[in-house]
Amino acid sequence: MRTATAIAAAVRSGDISAASVAARTLDALRADRHVAVTRVLAERAMAEASAVDARIARGEDAGPLAGVPYAVKDLFDVEGLPTTAGSAARTKGPAAAADAEAVRRLQAAGAVLCATVNMDAFAYGFATVNADYGTTRNPHDPARLAGGSSGGSAAVVAAGLVPLALGSDTNGSVRVPASLCGLYGLRPARGDLPVAGTFPFAESFDEIGPFAADLGDLALVWEVLRGGAVQPRAVAPRIARLGGRFRENADTAQLAAIDAIAPDAPLLVLPDVPRARSAAFVITAYEGGHLHREALKADPFGYDPAVRDRLIAGALLPDALYERALAFRADYVARIEALRADYDVLLAPSAPCVAPLIADPTILIDGEPVPARANLGIHTQSITFTGLPVLAVPLKRPGALPLGLQLIGKRGGKGALLRLAHELEERGVTGVTMPAGAYAGEMT
Repeated sequence: MRTATAIAAAVRSGDISAASVAARTLDALRADRHVAVTRVLAERAMAEASAVDARIARGEDAGPLAGVPYAVKDLFDVEGLPTTAGSAARTKGPAAAADAEAVRRLQAAGAVLCATVNMDAFAYGFATVNADYGTTRNPHDPARLAGGSSGGSAAVVAAGLVPLALGSDTNGSVRVPASLCGLYGLRPARGDLPVAGTFPFAESFDEIGPFAADLGDLALVWEVLRGGAVQPRAVAPRIARLGGRFRENADTAQLAAIDAIAPDAPLLVLPDVPRARSAAFVITAYEGGHLHREALKADPFGYDPAVRDRLIAGALLPDALYERALAFRADYVARIEALRADYDVLLAPSAPCVAPLIADPTILIDGEPVPARANLGIHTQSITFTGLPVLAVPLKRPGALPLGLQLIGKRGGKGALLRLAHELEERGVTGVTMPAGAYAGEMT
């Protein structure tokens, strides 16, 4: 699979045209077998690609992502189309008047938007099980979940259909599918990347983030989206491992990798992790429920039944409980900041296991089977709570189902995350293994 960086270099040099890349990508997206694509944007993609080729023909700089095809989760505004947020009922709504800011920045960098992709309805879930658009399948094993709620974004990259895709992460919705599909994924620090023009779920936690099959690609799109360089740190980061609940409900391969990465690093036990996860549930449910309260009153049956009931429950939560959760969050964040002050990167599992089967969408938590859709974020939700940047990295596991880790940074500590991620790739601990049958096309 050719990287985004290589595609852009080839387009800028004239070795290939952006239009030819777009045409082949569109053909591949139309043939998607993973229930990942919701809309193929052929007319827009060809127009954007032709504009890139015209800039190159005039001798102009076509941008660092010249001709690179990508897809976006179906909650990003795309000018002229309704923003569905994973709900077919919203296809009848008004068209977006402008692109989301992240889409605008990628277009300015020369990238070519080719598709919108599947998600849990209104981003409420960790599985991409969608009553309207279907369940997205994992390219490593189509009988398994891709994770969610950005499962469509992860699947199109893991299947080789595009080198980059945008998702969003409220409680783990980039990190979980990155782990299950074996990709790099980013949840940025609070406010680091633009969320303008994305349909919200829980505004206290919502962030956007890219997926990539190549670490260099992820770093490049991170720079484009934030409008500034993200350079690896010059000196080795100080590392700690997360203990306590993060050593429970994890795959043994994840724990072995963490211990191999930093065998002498201390085990930090974060305080009140179960309470933090519960508070994250409360804040998410309250904000999501209140956002949809009037629409639920007007048309409750227009909602995915599984999501509708959770949103109604959230809308009924008392204000006092929500305020207690916010107060707990402020105290929790202060304690975490103090505890990890001497460490640049914390290591933890991402999803607690490999991708569950679609036919049996449960996972074991504390030895008991529980729904995957609500519980795959057991290790991500309490980290979301902190607002810290997290780089999800895939363990190098040829021939095995993917598993991933969270590299949790400090505010302003992006360079330490990239430095460690590069080191882990060089050591062969992490790296993307494409599934058998991944699309090659123009990417080879």
